[in-house]
This record gives sequence, C-alpha cells and structure tokens, in this order.
Amino acid sequence: MLFETIVGPIHSRRLGSSLGINLLPQERKLCTYDCIYCECGWNSETEKREIKLPTLDEIKTLLEKRLHELVAQGVPVDSFTFAGNGEPTLHPQFPQVAEFVMQMRDKYYPKAVVTLLTNATQLSRPEIFGAVLKLDNPVLKLDAGTSAMRAAINKPNKPEHTFEQLVENLVRFGNRCIVQTLLLRGENDGHTITNVSDHEFAKYVEIVKKIGPKYVMLYAIDRSTPEKKLEKLTVEELEKYAQVLRYEGIDVKVYG
Repeated sequence: MLFETIVGPIHSRRLGSSLGINLLPQERKLCTYDCIYCECGWNSETEKREIKLPTLDEIKTLLEKRLHELVAQGVPVDSFTFAGNGEPTLHPQFPQVAEFVMQMRDKYYPKAVVTLLTNATQLSRPEIFGAVLKLDNPVLKLDAGTSAMRAAINKPNKPEHTFEQLVENLVRFGNRCIVQTLLLRGENDGHTITNVSDHEFAKYVEIVKKIGPKYVMLYAIDRSTPEKKLEKLTVEELEKYAQVLRYEGIDVKVYG
C-alpha cells in the first residue's frame, strides 16, 4: 500500500491522530530494507519507476497549507509522523525537513510530538543521527536478535548496513529512542522464519537491555504482506513476549 500524498492525515494504531509526512516517491518504494512483511510490497515491484523526491520547498508549501486546513476544521493532531513509502531518512534534505516540521509543530500544534518511523540504517551518517536525536519520538526498528534472522526478515540491500552497526547505533540512542519490533513466524523462500523462538527472542532481549530504550513497541502484522506464508501473532502471544521484557525492567506497549 503506497502512500500517495506527501502530506495527509492518517490514523495510527500506535500514534493516535497522526499527520503522515511522506518524503519519498509517491509511486514507488525506496528503502534500504526489503522486509518480508512490508505493506508497500517488494522493492522489485516498483524499482523501475522514476525516483522523484519532493523538494524542500514543495514539502514546506504543502505542509503549511494542510496545517491551515486542519486548524480551520478543528482537527486534532497528536503526532507529525515521518513514514511513507520506505525509509524517510533517505531524503537528501531530511535534516532540513525535520527542522521545518518541528517549527510548524511549535506554531500550529505545540502539544503534538514529531515522530520518525525508521529502520535506523542511516544513523551512521552524523547528520542523520543528529537530526533524529532532536525529534520527540525516534522510533527505531529492531526485528531480530541475530544477524541471520535480521537478514531473513528485513533483507537489507547493502552489505555496509551490518547488524553490528545497527545495534551499536541503537545503543548510542539509549533511552532517547523507542524500539519498534514486529513479531512473526512463517516461511520465506522455503525457509522457516521466526523471531519468537526461544533462542532468537533471548538474543533480542539481550540487545534491548543494552539499548535501554524509552519503551518498546511490540506489534503484529496488520496489513497484507508481500510474503504470504506469514502468521499474525495474537494479542495474547504478544503480551507473553512483552512480559519477558517487562521482567527485565523494560517498558513495553503492545499493538495487536
């Protein structure tokens, strides 16, 4: 499901009344991952389409226009949320866009938060790390406790985006970040995949303890996935794994 606008209100099961901001092409996915559960589909399905990114000026104009409309209509906004068709921090002017969005939040909805949903692969770039650090809700993806399981679930498309580097950057963020994790079991390419086996989840818990995040979001598949042989975990199952983290002193929110 591609995000077909640059700015548009979306309701989020995790963020309340969320104003979505898509910095990526409207007709294709652009991401450093090719997750087996991604609602935007496989990278290969749209990779031949043109990469046309919105400019900083376009984003500024559309965002302020939309905010005027929402205020006039009395529509509440709980979160300004960078999401969209892939990895938002791939936009070449992400730091400048983030700064402008925070200014608009302060002007129009000062009680709202600025949220980023990111796979965290770009945090090794100092300008991205610094920009993300300024946001209220940096939501950083961690779907596995081992490099092999991360490769199976997220399918990073560049070898320099190593699991060790990802973990190191998450640990650097510490309690300033929210860790986002989708739990699943299923098959892909003839291989059994699950990040909730005893071994995998124990490794995951070890990493989360090192990070010490503000809290963890545990959630299950909610929309259609490109890999069809995946199983949606129940809320009861999510709660079982949440309790393991809570026992270790980690705050957890569950979204079924």
